[in-house]
Amino acid sequence: MKNHVWLITGSSRGLGRALAEAVLAAGHKLVATARNPKQLSPLVERYGDQVRAVALDVTDERAAAAAIQAAVDSFGRLDVLVNNAGYGDLASIEDTSMKDFRAQIETNLFGVINVTKAAIPLMRRQGSGHIMQFASVGGRVGPMGRGAYAAAKWGVEGFSEVLLKEVGPFGIKVTIIEPGGFRTDFAGASTNIAPGNPIYAATVGATARFQREYNGKQPGDPARAAAALMQIAGLEAPPLRLPLGSDAARAVEEAELARIASDKRWKELSMSTDFPLNA
Repeated sequence: MKNHVWLITGSSRGLGRALAEAVLAAGHKLVATARNPKQLSPLVERYGDQVRAVALDVTDERAAAAAIQAAVDSFGRLDVLVNNAGYGDLASIEDTSMKDFRAQIETNLFGVINVTKAAIPLMRRQGSGHIMQFASVGGRVGPMGRGAYAAAKWGVEGFSEVLLKEVGPFGIKVTIIEPGGFRTDFAGASTNIAPGNPIYAATVGATARFQREYNGKQPGDPARAAAALMQIAGLEAPPLRLPLGSDAARAVEEAELARIASDKRWKELSMSTDFPLNA
């Protein structure tokens, strides 16, 4: 694969950091972004002019535009955009304040939209580019206790599917990344688990207990996830959706089969709402 110019949001930790390190180790150029670019200093110290560290709050439209411009100013183009930045708190929908709901959707959905829209004109003029959108297995399967997160990630799925139909003719590729459980701090320091409401002890409470016990035991290896993303970045025809991890692949398959079965069961009722033939 030829050398590419990448921009990764949320490069300071987790899957974003693993991917940033893999990109640089492979000799590519990188605009690494984080809210606090000081967290990216080790990458700059190790890779020098190969990497540009940029401060980016993905919810800020002007900052998103400036980050894309930084790729042009530093490296002349942008080949791969990875919208990775995001977080997900855990609480029941009833117990999630509207402020928290809006904050999670602002980062996880509108942050993706902001950075994507900033990149489209550049990639369209180039006639090439690959946009990788981090959704989640929670963008295909509704996870208990993550109503706000799922609302945003399902939004990313729909937005990105429309995006491909619109920009594909310009030579721009789109892939939705759907990770399952990986051994990052997503399920630890990056997640706020609300105090358990006893009303939801058997549902959301069980999810919270599982997450605390699961942290550090997830099947997903961040380095292997980075290698998979590097692989699809070099494809002429990458997938629109890519579940990451055995747990994600299994959960998505089960959910899709259940959805198909339900649609078939109710197909007659669904079709009954048309006007009668020759009406």
